[in-house]
Amino acid sequence: MHTLSLLGVEAFLVEVEVDLSSGLPYFATVGLPDSIVRESKDRVKTALQNSGYHFPAERITVNLAPAHLKKEGAGFDLPIAVGILAAMGMVDAGRLEKTVMVGELSLDGRVKPVSGCLPMAIHARQAGYGEFLTPAASASEAAVAGELSVVPIRTLSDVVEYLRGSLAISPLRHDPASFSLSGAQDDLDFDEVKGQEHAKRGLEVAAAGGHNVLMIGPPGSGKTMLAQRIPSILPDLSFEEALETSKVYSVAGLLDGRPLMTRRPFRAPHHTISDAGLIGGGHIPRPGEVTLAHNGVLFLDEFPEFRRNILDLLRQPLEDGRLTIARAAVALTYPARFMLIAAMNPCPCGYFGSPDRPCTCGSHQVQRYRGRISGPILDRIDLHIEVPAVRYEDLRSTAAAESSAVIRGRVVAARGRQVERYARDGLYSNAHMKPRHVKKHCRLDEAGENLLAGAVRQLGLSARAYHRILKVARTVADLEGTESIASHHLLEAIQYRSLDRAMW
Repeated sequence: MHTLSLLGVEAFLVEVEVDLSSGLPYFATVGLPDSIVRESKDRVKTALQNSGYHFPAERITVNLAPAHLKKEGAGFDLPIAVGILAAMGMVDAGRLEKTVMVGELSLDGRVKPVSGCLPMAIHARQAGYGEFLTPAASASEAAVAGELSVVPIRTLSDVVEYLRGSLAISPLRHDPASFSLSGAQDDLDFDEVKGQEHAKRGLEVAAAGGHNVLMIGPPGSGKTMLAQRIPSILPDLSFEEALETSKVYSVAGLLDGRPLMTRRPFRAPHHTISDAGLIGGGHIPRPGEVTLAHNGVLFLDEFPEFRRNILDLLRQPLEDGRLTIARAAVALTYPARFMLIAAMNPCPCGYFGSPDRPCTCGSHQVQRYRGRISGPILDRIDLHIEVPAVRYEDLRSTAAAESSAVIRGRVVAARGRQVERYARDGLYSNAHMKPRHVKKHCRLDEAGENLLAGAVRQLGLSARAYHRILKVARTVADLEGTESIASHHLLEAIQYRSLDRAMW
């Protein structure tokens, strides 16, 4: 019979072989099991006995193949128990040929939920299995895979009676069209933000092209408030994106009873987070915050307060949209395509350059504070947006600000142009363009070439920053609904590189 295990966010099939032989009673599990799998013998024995089944007083050998892959988790309890019963002739082994199952057993025989049922169900469907027996609490997410009969199981005795044909259990199915996939947050809206029109425009450009953003401003200027409202202007998840994101959350055990992630994730880890917490870690690495933000937003407040070595770990996911974690036993690749929204003060006290409050930092302190962010990381951030202190007049103004719904309409229209443009390339937005795409879709006229050449020489921009400017200019043009990039599109893109022309 077969079950499934996880390797990163993907599942793989495991064949469970059970042999009963004469000799002193002994229970051996082989095939590179971890400590949790080895402990299953006690859970399985007690669950079988408390469910009214005889536990054989023989030598029991359980083999988990393929033997070279690490098996971890309590999801092997149920298939091992059923395998023992099949070896005793209490379950028809032929009935198990097209059935795959997973589940943790409690001591009284209840089947408890396990993490990762969604990627397991997807792999079972792709492998040609017609039936997936899964804990009832996990069945809803497994049913999202479609074209697979997902049978919700509550107890070990239910499994046995179902396999014998004496108990009917209705399979659970989900219609993908029944899910409402939304990028918006109902309780947060841009019309609550007073002033900051320049910052709002910059975030609109970022959302329209999927660009990374760094906001620089004094304490209390609204950087966090702005960042929290970015999901409200992002396009809805496609079903494929929702499935990708849900697989990550299923493996991490964070679906919380939901069958599918219907909104783009927003992750905001504290600056004291460890590298394993941000990137992922463990002997068998688990998803970190950058993977949990896949297809959503990763917000890093107090950006320079993160340790520099942790920030440098963001280079690969920012560039490639995926993250590879290598360990001695295994190398895993996680999806990590997200919008990075970072926020920082201009100096340690927060008031460098403020016209209203004097800065108490020396130039050396400012340099050292800003120097915590490496040049390569800055190059990978498309827009640098200045967020000044909000004026009193703006705070007291009763004029209606533009709502998220209005901004989102323009963003969705711009993204629609990009989806159509890159339909053959498998890209989702301008931020994901490769150099060949930039060359093809970001052509400039003579005036634009001269303008960009002057900016590159004057600001000393790197080749990566040069490409970032072209991508942002492409997005500004898409928001305007034009196919050609004009000089004013370039000028707006260049002014979003404020840190390239500031003291660094």
